[in-house]
Amino acid sequence: MQFNTFSLLPVVIAIAAGVLVPHSESFAASHAAKQATPKKSKAETPVQAPAAGQTAVAGGAPAIPAKAWVLMDFDSGEVLASANPDEPLPPASLTKMMTSFLVEQALRSGKLKKDDLVSVSQTAWCRGSSTESCMYLPLNSQATVIDILRGIIVQSGNDASKAIAEHMAGSEEGFAKLMNAEAKRLGMTNTNFVNATGLPDPAHKASARDLAILARAIIRDSSDYYPIYAEREFKYNGIKQGNRNALLYTDPTVDGLKTGHTQEAGYCLVTSSKRNGMRLITVILNTNSAQARADETRTLLGWGYSNFEKATPIQPNAVVATPKVSFGKADTVAAGLGAPWTVTVPRGQQVSTSVQVKPDLEAPVAKGAVIGKVVAESNGKPVGETPLIAQADVERAGFMLRSWQRVAKLFGK
Repeated sequence: MQFNTFSLLPVVIAIAAGVLVPHSESFAASHAAKQATPKKSKAETPVQAPAAGQTAVAGGAPAIPAKAWVLMDFDSGEVLASANPDEPLPPASLTKMMTSFLVEQALRSGKLKKDDLVSVSQTAWCRGSSTESCMYLPLNSQATVIDILRGIIVQSGNDASKAIAEHMAGSEEGFAKLMNAEAKRLGMTNTNFVNATGLPDPAHKASARDLAILARAIIRDSSDYYPIYAEREFKYNGIKQGNRNALLYTDPTVDGLKTGHTQEAGYCLVTSSKRNGMRLITVILNTNSAQARADETRTLLGWGYSNFEKATPIQPNAVVATPKVSFGKADTVAAGLGAPWTVTVPRGQQVSTSVQVKPDLEAPVAKGAVIGKVVAESNGKPVGETPLIAQADVERAGFMLRSWQRVAKLFGK
């Protein structure tokens, strides 16, 4: 991806210095106005008491000054450390991760195409308010789906989010139903979406754990579009805006995902970082400044990579078990892993495994069939599982042999 270094330099300097702090995540300016740093009142930026986290690491997790936070292992989805992970809180523009995810999945399925045109209604149009984040789509204009997607992810455009919601579901209310259905499918149990933007509503809530689950789904299921989350700027309608995720400019291991801010939600950030083959996801909710959300994320990532490591419980080519098979030409079948398997554990902790085979396994069994699972534990706590795969075919026995096996089984032989 090519970037205009000269035009980006002022943004980088501003973010690194901690001065590019918008009035809200709905950061905006009129077309001709320069970005400014409005004075923040104490009511808008309350200082959160450090939230002590829960973790399996000896010595505990760092105390993060945020209302809720989560550190998740991407590969397993395991929460490695957290504080108030299931409390429903205002998510501000982190909401737009679900908006963009639904667009990405519609592109993958063919329901949308990149060059489809999206109309900008009076309802979706941004009026240029300095308190609203805009892509600056002109009223009654049309934009392509791929430009809309970039406007949502990079520029955090409320207008882009509303326009695509109307395009996909007829209305923002209808789109919110799609959002909630997808949240339920993903297992986001403490989330309720009312709109596509994250603008304040008493019923619009999400938990830190749920937002980490959503981030993991985006990285896993939207691989064709995930690189957009690392783009540092996007220019549309002659207006260039920089991504507000400060870590994209200062940490080369960070490649997403989304910032958020309203007075009610405080400053929020969902981040993904990959170092030495390990990807971690962090969620910070309701801290007191754009600088703080970046600093606290750096602290959490640094602590995570220092205290956790990847372990390989079983080699891919190893025979894990030879479970019995009823009514087959062979009495047993070799079983192992279908793919390389790693788990994330506290550094220095040993990993043990146990095998769970499907009860009453009967022939025929096809090579590659899932016949159970292998569970990994560390310090008495499950840290991951993987399917147990049959390594060979077991054909069903003939009638006479099956009859003999039934008799033998009846007498316990």
